Amino acid sequence: MERRREVRGRVTLMKKGILDFHDIKANILDRIHELLGRGVSLQLISATSSPNPAPIGEVAYLEKWVSTISSLTTPATDVEFSITFDWDETMGVPGAFIIKNHHHSQFYLKSLTIEHIPGHGPVKFLCNSWVYPVHRYAYDRLFFANKAYLPCETPEPLRRFREEELKVLRGKGFGRLKEWDRVYDYATYNDLGSPDNGPNSARPVLGGGSQLPYPRRGRTGRPHTKTDPKTESRLPLLCVTKIYVPRDEQFGPVKFSDFLAYAVKSVSQVMLPEITSLCDKTFNEFDTFEDVLRIYKGCIKLPSDSLVKKLRELVPYELVRELIRNDGERFLKFPVPDVIKESKRAWRTDEEFAREMLAGVNPVIIQLLQDFPPVSKLDPNAYGDQTSSIRATDIENSLDGLTLNEAIHEKKLFILDHHDALMPYISRINSTNTKTYASRTLLFLQDDGTLKPLAIELSLPHPQGEQHGAVSKVFVPAKEGTAASVWQLAKAYVAVNDSGYHQLVSHWLHSHAVIEPFVIATHRQLSILHPIYKLLKPHFKDTMHINALARHTLINAGGVLEKTVFPGKFSMEMSAFTYKSWVFPDQALPADLLKRGMAVQDSSYRHGLKLVIEDYPYAVDGLEIWEAIETWVTEYCNLYYTSNEMVEEDDELQNWWKEVRNEGHGDLKDRTWWVEMKTREELIQSCTIIIWLASAFHAAVNFGQYPYAGYLPNRPTVSRRFMPELGTPEYEELKLNPDLAFLKTITAQFQTLLGVSLIEILSRHSTEEVYLGQSENTEWTLDVEPLKAFDRFSEKLMEIESNISKRNKDERLKNRNGRVKVPYTLLYPNTSDHSKEGGLTGKGIPNSISI
Repeated sequence: MERRREVRGRVTLMKKGILDFHDIKANILDRIHELLGRGVSLQLISATSSPNPAPIGEVAYLEKWVSTISSLTTPATDVEFSITFDWDETMGVPGAFIIKNHHHSQFYLKSLTIEHIPGHGPVKFLCNSWVYPVHRYAYDRLFFANKAYLPCETPEPLRRFREEELKVLRGKGFGRLKEWDRVYDYATYNDLGSPDNGPNSARPVLGGGSQLPYPRRGRTGRPHTKTDPKTESRLPLLCVTKIYVPRDEQFGPVKFSDFLAYAVKSVSQVMLPEITSLCDKTFNEFDTFEDVLRIYKGCIKLPSDSLVKKLRELVPYELVRELIRNDGERFLKFPVPDVIKESKRAWRTDEEFAREMLAGVNPVIIQLLQDFPPVSKLDPNAYGDQTSSIRATDIENSLDGLTLNEAIHEKKLFILDHHDALMPYISRINSTNTKTYASRTLLFLQDDGTLKPLAIELSLPHPQGEQHGAVSKVFVPAKEGTAASVWQLAKAYVAVNDSGYHQLVSHWLHSHAVIEPFVIATHRQLSILHPIYKLLKPHFKDTMHINALARHTLINAGGVLEKTVFPGKFSMEMSAFTYKSWVFPDQALPADLLKRGMAVQDSSYRHGLKLVIEDYPYAVDGLEIWEAIETWVTEYCNLYYTSNEMVEEDDELQNWWKEVRNEGHGDLKDRTWWVEMKTREELIQSCTIIIWLASAFHAAVNFGQYPYAGYLPNRPTVSRRFMPELGTPEYEELKLNPDLAFLKTITAQFQTLLGVSLIEILSRHSTEEVYLGQSENTEWTLDVEPLKAFDRFSEKLMEIESNISKRNKDERLKNRNGRVKVPYTLLYPNTSDHSKEGGLTGKGIPNSISI
């Protein structure tokens, strides 16, 4: 027997606003549709098994649309509508609803709140999704309540809808995808080159084979190029709003408008040839370090009014003004980077050079030296003998009274080793305007906990062929004369190596690229009802979009990265070479530290690890963050999985992990290190690694870019000539004017301006930032225990904030601040900050890779 009752609800939505500004035409058409009776309808779906054979309720419409949307030019703001449902009480509690948009244009649906269901109380649906007009879909748009269910626990009336929704998100696997499509699918990195523009614009396909393996990206379905059927065609540079990623993965209105500056400063493909031809040599060179400092004072002027005019002809003035200021036509005024705020010369010290390997922007490479001389893992059949040429006599007088064997035994020797990663590409890189080396740097741990450099080895392939091994030179520290200038140059070549490797591998490959397959697989195989979906989703926000934008303007052929980082057009290919050795379980911080020899297992220490360098800021702070994440994930997963059998019998979870391995990271699917996903421990570890990479790891290697590399002499990205040889004009210049020789060797002026403008954008926190331990909505689940566990996680992170602040004030910990007086805050969670200020703060761990 039916017992119908009117049930009141509230719907919150936002009219389209991302770069649509005041869409008057769409608003007028929506009002006409409304007046004609074609409004926005909702139907509730029961989550309760009942005698009623039909679990779908009657159609209800949003009320008073025309009067609620009062202005024809309403910008992107939240609007709340009332709605009245005719609900049969025998259908119990609604667990989902269907929405149909009969208007002309799309809107962003935020939530539906049903005020009271008889016998149950209020029901909340968090939606956060774009809803396009009904004619854009071949299926019903469906939203579920905030309750989490494992597949086997899903209420019977919802099971069909759960399965059908996943089929929609997987798509058909072919065809060009449109903005209203909600398809998550895979493609190789075949979209970086533009072979139709000539061979110099062609780039190899990354992924799909063992030669150049790579993680998968999101598929767009764009047609292939005419010249190369394996390469996907590219959109025009300024069409940043037309790149397909599922609409719900795109930036919100505020962040997208903020990000326009990024797109503007990435138009080098259009502007650089013009600027190069218009600017004389003086404009494109720094003659003194004072010239470099002027870019932070806004004192570099364009050389002529004609250049300004030419630039404004190339791209719209609204975009050019981001590059050319109107205050006396000063070019690219930048904030002063932290590394030179307290001292303009402390960055040049050996102490700071070494300290940044522990607390800088790339503190994830340094490792314990366990073999002397250092050895290579490169194939000797292809590359000959690549063993280091550093000898005991080069370093034994700098070991503070220890013998070489004693220093190794006492774990006092460390190495920053970029030799093997770069050597296979050095010949090709040096065939361009770049002139660089593959480097090894040895360091010694002193009694005060700081490192001092012992020797730098710079290597080139043998001139008779790389199969004959390497030709190397070893440089040791010097304080005076030309030898000191040579040593400064040697450190610069190391910094060039480290900058390139950082940007291409530590930052791009090991966070952005490797996470995207997890984003795709999660949406394809885990229902929004799945507890693991709810756990991981906040850590995937904006990642697909930022990666798509990076492929469009940054890592593409002729993109900003190729223009500013030393490997040039070989950049992405080099990162594919490195991906061959990527191991997912080793991305766990404890495993990484053990692998690099930076820690040893010791159950008497917190985390079960004893750090070899106790004052290793990245590791010390990172282990606290890791433990907090792991505890949170453990508590959460154990609430839903009470046995290993539940993990193994979860079909969605098994399909998710299978797809991550076989599709998303398919080029490495046969590696033996993949876990089988049969136990709670394997699930907990895998989710902890994913969250760590997407949050803390990315923060550690991203947000320190401007503080340290914003002053490019500290971290140059390019070297333009080799180390000067005795008897050459370059060597005489080094003797007479070492600063000029240094500046002529590293990144040129325009590349510096372009590179610094890029990392300024990359280092900024969004005003919409959601930090680790924060949630966009406190009602992200209806389950009480997970909310309590999340509160404990947040409290722990705020406790860690206090710990980090205390360590930064401890003068005994010399690596926390260094000679440059820059405290280590890159792993400061910022959970306590709800100001939404953003900016170049140098601290804060966002939930996801979103810049």
